[in-house]
Amino acid sequence: MNYKLSISSWDELEINAIKRVISSDQFSMGKEVLNFESMFANKIGSNHAVMVNSGSSANLLMIASLFFVHDKSQRLKKGDEVIVPSVSWSTTYAPLQQYGLRVKFVDIDSETLNLDLTQLKDAITNKTRAILAVNLLGNPNDFNVIKEIIKGKNILLLEDNCESLGATLDYQYTGTFGLMGTFSSFFSHHISTMEGGIILTDNEELDHILRCLRAHGWTRDLPNQNFVSGKKSDIYFEEAFKFCLPGYNLRPLEMSGAIGQEQLKKLNKFINVRKMNAEKFLYIIKKYPFIKTQKEIGSSSWFGFSLVLNSDSPVSRDSLVRILNQNQIDCRPIVTGNFLKNKSLLEYFDYEIFGYHENAEIIDANGFFIGNHHVDLTEELLYLDKILNKTFRDYVE
Repeated sequence: MNYKLSISSWDELEINAIKRVISSDQFSMGKEVLNFESMFANKIGSNHAVMVNSGSSANLLMIASLFFVHDKSQRLKKGDEVIVPSVSWSTTYAPLQQYGLRVKFVDIDSETLNLDLTQLKDAITNKTRAILAVNLLGNPNDFNVIKEIIKGKNILLLEDNCESLGATLDYQYTGTFGLMGTFSSFFSHHISTMEGGIILTDNEELDHILRCLRAHGWTRDLPNQNFVSGKKSDIYFEEAFKFCLPGYNLRPLEMSGAIGQEQLKKLNKFINVRKMNAEKFLYIIKKYPFIKTQKEIGSSSWFGFSLVLNSDSPVSRDSLVRILNQNQIDCRPIVTGNFLKNKSLLEYFDYEIFGYHENAEIIDANGFFIGNHHVDLTEELLYLDKILNKTFRDYVE
């Protein structure tokens, strides 16, 4: 490809981190993961970080933990209503179904591609128990408005921040505005640890529950005095195989923890380069009045670049995607497009569709995105401009 959707961000530092783990002969979750968790929490500004094997697992544990928390004001139960946007990844939604929650979908905003805040306000009822806000493609939701909407209401705010590591609103990192926030460190994301995910929270009880659920439901990874089992036994033989919650095995590898430490050291540089690439992309797209892209809220970390064709576009989305692919420019739908069309939702979810979802349908039919990377994309973006200019030359000045 002349312009790839994603590329590796590793160099000899990550390779040496892998070698360090191999030399240690400790491959399952251990001190490297603990070190990464501490670094991540300090970097993003949260009391606790729990690493898991994927961003999808992070979403699963975030939802699961709320069924076991003692504080009734934070606890979820089957049948509770959770509001979500109709555009996100499948595993934003799947844990809600798996835990018997009722999912209420609201449309996205046509400019930001995040929650339509007017529709969100109208969708809230006395049945609403939580809002799961998704920061799409690096772009923060306007949490100042969301918090004003839910002020005085017993509604939990959660964040799926898997695409938006490094984004900020009023100098605060996304993923820290709600009770919990999730992150992904999959290959194509802002940092890459092979596979990986992180949950952030300031709540110590939730931190303990997450750690227990992450590894079989046992108490082995908890402090001696904890919110799950109380005081642990001093007899390791007894304590090491005590199971208190119906858990999973979602532990990350030591390699992922070691790699994550090196990647996190580079995060500021990665984000700065992505922002410089975004400036160049936005300059190019201004030439094409029938193409619009995501409106930035706060400071986006620019996961990728969305392109949505207006109704007056002389070329259809499918035709443009075909032209780009023929010219070795990689592109894909905006996340999953309109998730309301998916078979898994229609057959398995307890759900409600609030209002009309015109904007989700527009990006589903007329939108796609191309990659952004941690390296200078001047050549790739000039090449994109060349292909777009050739495609639309009879329609632009």
